[in-house]
Amino acid sequence: MSGPAAGTPYWGPAELPPGPELHGVVTADVAVVGAGLAGLSCAYHLAERAPGLDVVVVDAEHPAAGASGRGTGLLGPRAGPAVDRAVRRFGPRTARRMHRASERAVRDVLELCTRLDVPCGLRTGEQLVATRSAAGLAALARQARACREIGLDVPVLTPAGIRDRVGVPYRAALVHRPAATLDPAALTCALARACAGKGVRFYGRSPLLAVHPGDLVGPELVLPHGRLYAGKAVLAVNSAATALALPVGTVLPLEVYAVATEPLSPAAYEALGGRAGHSVVDAVPMAPYFRVLPDRGLVAGGGTATVPAGLGAARLRAAGERAWGRLERWLRSLHPDLAEVRVTHRWSGRIGMTGDDLPVVGPVRGFDDVWYIGGCCGHGLALSVAHGAHVAAALLGDPQPGEPLPWHRSRAPALPVRGPVRPLLRAYVDTLGRVARHTC
Repeated sequence: MSGPAAGTPYWGPAELPPGPELHGVVTADVAVVGAGLAGLSCAYHLAERAPGLDVVVVDAEHPAAGASGRGTGLLGPRAGPAVDRAVRRFGPRTARRMHRASERAVRDVLELCTRLDVPCGLRTGEQLVATRSAAGLAALARQARACREIGLDVPVLTPAGIRDRVGVPYRAALVHRPAATLDPAALTCALARACAGKGVRFYGRSPLLAVHPGDLVGPELVLPHGRLYAGKAVLAVNSAATALALPVGTVLPLEVYAVATEPLSPAAYEALGGRAGHSVVDAVPMAPYFRVLPDRGLVAGGGTATVPAGLGAARLRAAGERAWGRLERWLRSLHPDLAEVRVTHRWSGRIGMTGDDLPVVGPVRGFDDVWYIGGCCGHGLALSVAHGAHVAAALLGDPQPGEPLPWHRSRAPALPVRGPVRPLLRAYVDTLGRVARHTC
């Protein structure tokens, strides 16, 4: 998520490297804009693989202030459209490569957690994509068939198999591995500290205002109180690309919502997969999902999304109250012991969505030595780390082993998001949320 924050996340603040505002003229070999997981992963891998390289990270606020500190901590191996749609659109070979790349991304995050030795509440487990509805059952059947046909190991669970994991009456589920849950803010802050330990410089409270092609050595980044000149720049700014007029297609900001509860009763905690650390995502697009916490609380998210463009603060607050209310009612339906559980945290943030559900990771057209990362479409915890490492390798001219990212590209499809069509887009997104609420 990125953009203005609402509510208070469950994840508390962590120690961060000092990040003064950028004033005057600053130079660097590589400038990374955005101190979330994508930008920090890029800076970390640059500093790791090229010691002595002068790397600067600039953020509008501070590390973990956006998506990477306000997510829900589900780490799972999915990217792009559902696998059956991916097969139809891109062919079986590319669909398989996409899923394999997302599995590698999960393993990269697990390896990074081990390398950084960060206390982020990491719990490996299974991610179940499950359903209680006829529409979801049909969707899972199509996905299971496609997985078998292209040779992916995605087991199918019957109701009995689901009950062995979570005590919610789901009708079927797909099991995605590897998977885990963790504290995304703790991981992001640990990555920032690791970058600082390798000599990366940080500037905070310095939002990027514009990017200009450099006259001599590289791009010029315009900030409120100064200029940053770098040989190369990485813009890990997600849906802020629109405000910067970057030619990367449409990366649509969507406001999404989450809640966390007080510790559950032992019975409810065990019934909802607490001992094994499972997470459950509904099969219908934008449907709710949940995971348990190390302190026996529960986090739920999804179910509703809002197109914030054109909405004033009052309407955005009202949309949030409705979304949080729906999430609370949904989580109370999961288990009888949740009927009276107290919700302790409610928050939201912004993710970047593209018209074809695929991220954008590539050089920015018309700008020499400028790269963009964004549009993870809700799968940013795993993909952001992989994207940062991918761009770092590309900048160093030393590609990582294995196949390149299937979605390496410079722009997403353009969507008509301005003018009189914006209410239609907002109505479409709201309809998806209503479908999810009525079928999960």
